[in-house]
Amino acid sequence: MSASAKLPPFDPADPLGVDDLLDPEDLAVRDTVRAWAADRVLPHIAEWYESGELPGVRELARELGSLGALGMSLTGYGCAGATAVQYGLACLELEAADSGIRSLVSVQGSLAMYAVHRFGSEEQKQTWLPRMAAGEVIGCFGLTEPDHGSDPASMRTHAKRDGADWILNGRKMWITNGSVAGVAVVWAQTEDGIRGFVVPTDSPGFSAPEIRHKWSLRASVTSELVLDDVRLPADAVLPEGAGLRGPLSCLSHARYGIVWGSMGAARSSFEAALDYARSREQFGRPIGGFQLTQAKLADMALELHKGILLAHHLGRRMDAGRLRPEQVSFGKLNNVREAIEICRTARTILGANGISLEYPVMRHATNLESVLTYEGTVEMHQLVLGKALTGLDAFR
Repeated sequence: MSASAKLPPFDPADPLGVDDLLDPEDLAVRDTVRAWAADRVLPHIAEWYESGELPGVRELARELGSLGALGMSLTGYGCAGATAVQYGLACLELEAADSGIRSLVSVQGSLAMYAVHRFGSEEQKQTWLPRMAAGEVIGCFGLTEPDHGSDPASMRTHAKRDGADWILNGRKMWITNGSVAGVAVVWAQTEDGIRGFVVPTDSPGFSAPEIRHKWSLRASVTSELVLDDVRLPADAVLPEGAGLRGPLSCLSHARYGIVWGSMGAARSSFEAALDYARSREQFGRPIGGFQLTQAKLADMALELHKGILLAHHLGRRMDAGRLRPEQVSFGKLNNVREAIEICRTARTILGANGISLEYPVMRHATNLESVLTYEGTVEMHQLVLGKALTGLDAFR
């Protein structure tokens, strides 16, 4: 750079110039999802959160389908075929509105649709994916059980053959979208090991009672799945989804979206704190002019934008076919943990106002407590990385 070249101005919203890494199509995806969230979610989210409901979820799903946000990184069958980075940017913008909205999209696309797209038969793909991509059918993903979360190999849900049919019995717990889903991807023990099944939710013996009294992800549909002698035809099984590699690969895809999404919640909280610090006056001047407040803002900005850079790096690796599950664990562990800390620090800047739903900070902080746990707890991701670093398995 010549001495006379003019540097671009410093942008507090993009202090590292990360937008320079994005092409016009990336920016168009980001801006489209951001505008939709601003119009359809942000004006209502505090009310939805306070009431513990997500009204109009089916309408929201259809709108998200029209945006191309459902199964957007999948190809064919009505899916958008977007890049991993574009999908990540969409997750960031959705979670900047609320983690529950991003969870709706993640479970639909990265778990239920991804399972059918990768492990399903052509008939299963043709039957379900176009309608799911359009948001006409909502999907859910049944893996976690009341007594088995981090240890899915010990699941008790089982499927037994009865002639040409399968009979499923068991329970799944903490299932996003469960009570509004038209189809469930359910994982069960069989005499040949763990297999995945495509289960229409109107099947006799299937029910999905909604879980209430949550203090996190309140603007999200969370359910239990109950399978009581659910009879399925032989072709309900996912033909390529044998063993734990099936559900674990789906989880890795969903965790990738969380790497981005958690930074959306962090960004929203940081922006709220920054705006507040510029306008809130104490001792005769804005609190943003005090050294301790500036130190907090600087540290929050560091972790926020390092996290976005990490997410971008992992997205480019995914697009190149070089992203390993251990690297996804790296991103999920770091970004969710740092996002929670950003929210907590933002709350201190807002003082007592930080606990009010007039601001997004406490809502994001409580949501992230769930995000920290689902798709792999902190401890599980630490052990994934520990094994990768040492070559020694400490899981058992």
